[in-house]
Amino acid sequence: MRIAGLDEAGRGCIIGPLVVAGVTIKEENLRTLAQLGVKDSKLLTPKKRIDLSHEIKLLSEKHIIIKLTPAEIDRAVASHRKLHKLNRLEADTMAKIIDALEPEEAYVDAADVIEERFKQHIQERLVAKTRIVSKHKADRIYSVVSAASILAKVERDKEISILLAEFGDFGSGYLTDPKTKIFLREWLRTHSEYPDCVRKAYKPARRVKDERSSEQTKLM
Repeated sequence: MRIAGLDEAGRGCIIGPLVVAGVTIKEENLRTLAQLGVKDSKLLTPKKRIDLSHEIKLLSEKHIIIKLTPAEIDRAVASHRKLHKLNRLEADTMAKIIDALEPEEAYVDAADVIEERFKQHIQERLVAKTRIVSKHKADRIYSVVSAASILAKVERDKEISILLAEFGDFGSGYLTDPKTKIFLREWLRTHSEYPDCVRKAYKPARRVKDERSSEQTKLM
């Protein structure tokens, strides 16, 4: 039986893509996957993630990675129901990946606070007759989801490296990083709009822009 795991990287950041990954493993290879030391990508060093990503790809039947751009995310979240819209976007993307992988079972890291609702969102878009298991912290429970989290994180790190080379040090791209907020403020000192790598519809990005506009108004 083919078992799939799906997870994402970059959901909460304000810079760069949201990366969703899916991987299919034969049921008899799940033990080998766990023996490799596969676990939640956040618990691994960048080098370990890269090393494991190669092993995962060799062991897997198939893997798929989809990168959602800031523009795609902005279109999804540009409403007062931001969280719900982002959940839908992620669920739709996972459904596409599951249809392509065609596993008998798929384990997903639930983005919604209600696990069953996230499962239903996926099933609404799903063509394949796949059994879905939707769990919070699935990347810590199921090794196949951990594998997907590693692939997603490695791919996102590659994308961030490219952006850092182009735009300079903006930190991690997450709102908790002071470097990220400094980057946004400094960019708006010389530009009227954020670059395409920024999720403009996110409230913190709008707040920084509003603060900058207020500062300019006071100087006039």
